[in-house]
Amino acid sequence: MPRRRRIFDREVLPDPKHNSVILSIFMNTVLRQGKKSTAEKIVYGALDIIKEKTAKDPLDVFMQAIDNVKPLVKVVSKRVGGSNYQVPMEVPAKNAQALAFRWIIGYAKARAGKSMQEKLAAELLAAYNKEGASIKKREDTHKMAEANKAFAHMRW
Repeated sequence: MPRRRRIFDREVLPDPKHNSVILSIFMNTVLRQGKKSTAEKIVYGALDIIKEKTAKDPLDVFMQAIDNVKPLVKVVSKRVGGSNYQVPMEVPAKNAQALAFRWIIGYAKARAGKSMQEKLAAELLAAYNKEGASIKKREDTHKMAEANKAFAHMRW
Protein backbone atom coordinates (compact mmCIF):
# COMPACT_ATOMS: atom_id res chain seq x y z
CA MET A 1 0.00 0.00 0.00
CA PRO A 2 1.65 3.27 -1.08
CA ARG A 3 2.04 6.12 1.35
CA ARG A 4 2.24 9.01 -1.07
CA ARG A 5 -0.52 8.71 -3.61
CA ARG A 6 -3.21 6.40 -4.87
CA ILE A 7 -2.32 3.93 -7.60
CA PHE A 8 -4.53 4.19 -10.66
CA ASP A 9 -5.09 1.31 -13.05
CA ARG A 10 -3.72 2.02 -16.48
CA GLU A 11 -6.29 1.80 -19.26
CA VAL A 12 -5.40 -0.93 -21.74
CA LEU A 13 -6.48 -0.52 -25.34
CA PRO A 14 -8.32 -3.45 -26.97
CA ASP A 15 -6.45 -5.58 -29.48
CA PRO A 16 -6.90 -4.57 -33.15
CA LYS A 17 -8.12 -7.90 -34.54
CA HIS A 18 -10.79 -9.07 -32.04
CA ASN A 19 -11.39 -5.76 -30.22
CA SER A 20 -11.02 -7.46 -26.81
CA VAL A 21 -9.35 -5.83 -23.79
CA ILE A 22 -8.81 -9.19 -22.03
CA LEU A 23 -7.04 -10.61 -25.08
CA SER A 24 -4.86 -7.50 -25.16
CA ILE A 25 -3.91 -7.96 -21.49
CA PHE A 26 -3.14 -11.64 -22.21
CA MET A 27 -0.92 -10.56 -25.10
CA ASN A 28 0.93 -8.19 -22.77
CA THR A 29 1.48 -11.12 -20.40
CA VAL A 30 2.94 -13.23 -23.22
CA LEU A 31 5.13 -10.26 -24.15
CA ARG A 32 8.87 -10.66 -23.47
CA GLN A 33 11.54 -7.96 -23.80
CA GLY A 34 9.10 -5.49 -25.37
CA LYS A 35 8.51 -7.54 -28.52
CA LYS A 36 4.82 -6.83 -29.02
CA SER A 37 4.70 -8.05 -32.63
CA THR A 38 6.12 -11.44 -31.60
CA ALA A 39 3.55 -11.74 -28.81
CA GLU A 40 0.78 -10.86 -31.28
CA LYS A 41 1.99 -13.54 -33.72
CA ILE A 42 2.02 -16.14 -30.95
CA VAL A 43 -1.45 -15.33 -29.61
CA TYR A 44 -3.14 -14.82 -32.98
CA GLY A 45 -1.46 -17.98 -34.32
CA ALA A 46 -2.75 -19.94 -31.33
CA LEU A 47 -6.27 -18.57 -31.89
CA ASP A 48 -6.08 -19.60 -35.58
CA ILE A 49 -5.06 -23.12 -34.57
CA ILE A 50 -7.97 -23.25 -32.11
CA LYS A 51 -10.35 -22.14 -34.88
CA GLU A 52 -9.06 -24.92 -37.18
CA LYS A 53 -9.35 -27.62 -34.52
CA THR A 54 -12.73 -26.73 -32.99
CA ALA A 55 -14.57 -24.79 -35.72
CA LYS A 56 -15.85 -22.51 -32.94
CA ASP A 57 -15.23 -18.83 -32.32
CA PRO A 58 -11.65 -18.78 -30.93
CA LEU A 59 -12.37 -15.78 -28.69
CA ASP A 60 -15.23 -17.68 -26.97
CA VAL A 61 -12.95 -20.70 -26.48
CA PHE A 62 -10.25 -18.39 -25.05
CA MET A 63 -12.65 -16.68 -22.63
CA GLN A 64 -14.10 -20.01 -21.44
CA ALA A 65 -10.59 -21.41 -20.93
CA ILE A 66 -9.62 -18.40 -18.80
CA ASP A 67 -12.83 -18.71 -16.74
CA ASN A 68 -12.13 -22.43 -16.18
CA VAL A 69 -8.61 -21.72 -14.88
CA LYS A 70 -9.41 -18.73 -12.60
CA PRO A 71 -8.99 -19.73 -8.94
CA LEU A 72 -11.66 -18.79 -6.40
CA VAL A 73 -9.50 -19.19 -3.26
CA LYS A 74 -5.79 -19.32 -2.51
CA VAL A 75 -3.63 -19.79 0.57
CA VAL A 76 -1.56 -16.97 2.03
CA SER A 77 1.18 -17.54 4.59
CA LYS A 78 0.55 -15.66 7.86
CA ARG A 79 2.96 -15.58 10.79
CA VAL A 80 1.14 -15.84 14.13
CA GLY A 81 3.01 -16.29 17.39
CA GLY A 82 6.17 -17.76 15.87
CA SER A 83 4.31 -20.19 13.59
CA ASN A 84 3.47 -19.86 9.92
CA TYR A 85 -0.07 -20.78 8.94
CA GLN A 86 -1.47 -21.25 5.45
CA VAL A 87 -4.62 -19.13 5.63
CA PRO A 88 -7.22 -19.54 2.85
CA MET A 89 -8.41 -16.28 1.27
CA GLU A 90 -10.68 -15.36 -1.60
CA VAL A 91 -8.94 -14.18 -4.74
CA PRO A 92 -9.96 -10.77 -6.15
CA ALA A 93 -11.23 -10.94 -9.75
CA LYS A 94 -8.27 -9.06 -11.24
CA ASN A 95 -5.76 -11.18 -9.35
CA ALA A 96 -7.58 -14.38 -10.38
CA GLN A 97 -7.36 -13.34 -14.02
CA ALA A 98 -3.64 -12.59 -13.70
CA LEU A 99 -3.02 -15.98 -12.05
CA ALA A 100 -4.96 -17.74 -14.82
CA PHE A 101 -2.90 -15.96 -17.48
CA ARG A 102 0.37 -16.80 -15.71
CA TRP A 103 -0.54 -20.47 -15.22
CA ILE A 104 -1.68 -20.98 -18.82
CA ILE A 105 1.43 -19.31 -20.29
CA GLY A 106 3.78 -21.09 -17.88
CA TYR A 107 2.39 -24.54 -18.56
CA ALA A 108 2.26 -23.84 -22.30
CA LYS A 109 5.99 -23.04 -22.22
CA ALA A 110 6.65 -26.24 -20.27
CA ARG A 111 4.99 -28.42 -22.93
CA ALA A 112 7.35 -30.49 -25.07
CA GLY A 113 8.49 -29.62 -28.60
CA LYS A 114 6.61 -27.66 -31.27
CA SER A 115 6.25 -23.90 -31.63
CA MET A 116 4.91 -21.62 -28.90
CA GLN A 117 1.76 -21.04 -30.98
CA GLU A 118 0.93 -24.76 -31.00
CA LYS A 119 1.80 -25.20 -27.31
CA LEU A 120 -0.36 -22.21 -26.29
CA ALA A 121 -3.25 -23.45 -28.45
CA ALA A 122 -2.98 -26.93 -26.91
CA GLU A 123 -2.97 -25.52 -23.35
CA LEU A 124 -5.96 -23.25 -24.09
CA LEU A 125 -7.90 -26.18 -25.60
CA ALA A 126 -7.04 -28.35 -22.59
CA ALA A 127 -8.23 -25.59 -20.24
CA TYR A 128 -11.40 -25.19 -22.32
CA ASN A 129 -12.07 -28.93 -21.91
CA LYS A 130 -11.31 -28.70 -18.15
CA GLU A 131 -8.17 -30.81 -18.34
CA GLY A 132 -4.45 -30.16 -18.50
CA ALA A 133 -1.80 -28.75 -16.19
CA SER A 134 -3.33 -25.32 -15.57
CA ILE A 135 -6.65 -26.86 -14.45
CA LYS A 136 -4.70 -29.23 -12.18
CA LYS A 137 -2.92 -26.24 -10.65
CA ARG A 138 -6.29 -24.61 -9.92
CA GLU A 139 -7.63 -27.80 -8.35
CA ASP A 140 -4.48 -28.19 -6.22
CA THR A 141 -4.84 -24.59 -5.02
CA HIS A 142 -8.47 -25.20 -4.07
CA LYS A 143 -7.57 -28.46 -2.29
CA MET A 144 -4.87 -26.71 -0.27
CA ALA A 145 -7.33 -23.99 0.75
CA GLU A 146 -9.90 -26.63 1.71
CA ALA A 147 -7.33 -28.52 3.79
CA ASN A 148 -6.39 -25.35 5.70
CA LYS A 149 -9.96 -24.19 6.25
CA ALA A 150 -9.39 -24.50 10.02
CA PHE A 151 -7.12 -21.43 9.88
CA ALA A 152 -9.69 -19.27 8.07
CA HIS A 153 -10.37 -17.30 11.28
CA MET A 154 -6.79 -15.92 11.16
CA ARG A 155 -7.36 -13.72 8.13
CA TRP A 156 -7.52 -10.00 8.76
